Amino acid sequence: MKKLILIIGAPGSGKTTDAELIAAKNADTITHYSTGDLLRAEVTSKSERGKIIDSFISKGNIVPIEIAIETIISAIKASPMDTVIIDGYPRSHEQMDALDNYLCHEEQIELLSVIEVEVSEETARERVLGRARGDDDNDEVFNNRMRVYLEPLADIRAFYSKKALLSKISGESSIEEVVSEMETFIKSKI
Repeated sequence: MKKLILIIGAPGSGKTTDAELIAAKNADTITHYSTGDLLRAEVTSKSERGKIIDSFISKGNIVPIEIAIETIISAIKASPMDTVIIDGYPRSHEQMDALDNYLCHEEQIELLSVIEVEVSEETARERVLGRARGDDDNDEVFNNRMRVYLEPLADIRAFYSKKALLSKISGESSIEEVVSEMETFIKSKI
């Protein structure tokens, strides 16, 4: 059975970097996937699902939730390791409900935990705008990304708390400290 850990957090919380470092340090037991990377890899594979995904992405449209989740579930099942970390998912109430529905009927995957990397909006803003890589890293875009993250957050927290799956880790410390704390927590779950 595959063990799934989800990591959520605001833009600039460090969730992707944390997940990448933990997976790299534990390459013999943990695989890390980013949802965007999974969708792009599916397109590159030229599979039927990849062609469908490409028909949405190439027009700048959002990939339907069912197709995204099927892609995620397929990747988890095909993972070379038994423990899989996915960062940045779910990002909406609809994604959360759809993923939960899939996992309720999926005997090969167990959701062990949802880790929320908590940072203040000020820290998130400094990190995102400080690493500005392009035109989309500005105050207006950051404010929108933050709003999109925060709007469903209370529901996501409540849902996973009710299932006793939500854990919070402060992302305000150094990367080394956050990764150490998160890695210790993940190892305690697996």
